[in-house]
Amino acid sequence: MTGSAYEVVLQRATVAEVLCTTEVPNLEVLPSSLSLAGAEIELVTAFSREHRLEKALAEVADDYDLILIDCPPALGLLTVNALVVAEEVLVPIQCEYYALEGLGQLVGNVDLVKANLNPGLEISTIALVMYDARTKLSEQVAEEVRSYFGDRVCRQVIPRSVRLSEAPSFGQPITVYDPTCRGAVAYRELAREVLERGASAP
Repeated sequence: MTGSAYEVVLQRATVAEVLCTTEVPNLEVLPSSLSLAGAEIELVTAFSREHRLEKALAEVADDYDLILIDCPPALGLLTVNALVVAEEVLVPIQCEYYALEGLGQLVGNVDLVKANLNPGLEISTIALVMYDARTKLSEQVAEEVRSYFGDRVCRQVIPRSVRLSEAPSFGQPITVYDPTCRGAVAYRELAREVLERGASAP
């Protein structure tokens, strides 16, 4: 069967039916589609609408060491579904001025979900991305984020990179598209740091 997260959220297919294997060992993907944009409207009147993804992932959760859910920062029903099932939130923040304003909104959204739907939810990790060491702005944004979130901010930053920008257009992760470029190296180091944080958490 072919499908996407759209069919899963609307309970027209199971996660197992639409999972895709990838060329990366031990990595499977639940694909998205343009149809997912309409799911927000279709879920408005749905029963148990905030728990659709939680129920769907419960069937396969024990098969995986780690499940990552990519979602927009806006507090729509799709993001709420992701935050309801999540144990923790990893926030990538661009080292640009307006990203700081968006981060404040995201923190408020997470607090809302925590208070009403998922009391165990926490923002555990902040990753600084699109960092340009040549600009004062990137340095200032990084300093401000670190001063507010402290040790929740990863040491490893992700630099601006043309290769990182190119990889999605080829449908590949950077570790496949150009595994030796500085962006790929930085993401591997970031992944290692995040895993180490998880292993040392109580």
